[in-house]
Amino acid sequence: QVQLVESGGGLVQAGGSLRLSCAASGRSFSSYAMAWFRQAPGKEREFVAGIGQRGDSTYYADSVKGRFTISRDNGKNMVYLQMTTLRSEDTAVYSCAAGFVLGVRGIYGDTYWGQGTQVTVSS
Repeated sequence: QVQLVESGGGLVQAGGSLRLSCAASGRSFSSYAMAWFRQAPGKEREFVAGIGQRGDSTYYADSVKGRFTISRDNGKNMVYLQMTTLRSEDTAVYSCAAGFVLGVRGIYGDTYWGQGTQVTVSS
């Protein structure tokens, strides 16, 4: 099992940048694919970005492609989401997720979740 704790959220103006971090504890971090999801008020949770166990495969939602970058550091048990050119529609609670199977739209099978971090983009 893996425990996940997100940080780095906050209030930013449209056009600005933020970097979210997700710290993982537990066994065998490098055996997990990792992903970021987000949920805006009144909306379903949606996939944002995912990265494979070795960091050599990444997937992005069309809405963030070219603006967000997911990365991981297996030596530090960390995964990051660099967000640039933020828009008001990026406002949401962003959650980190871990699992064994990564697809183009998320993680499948048993999934572990962090508690989330709020990102608010003011226009």
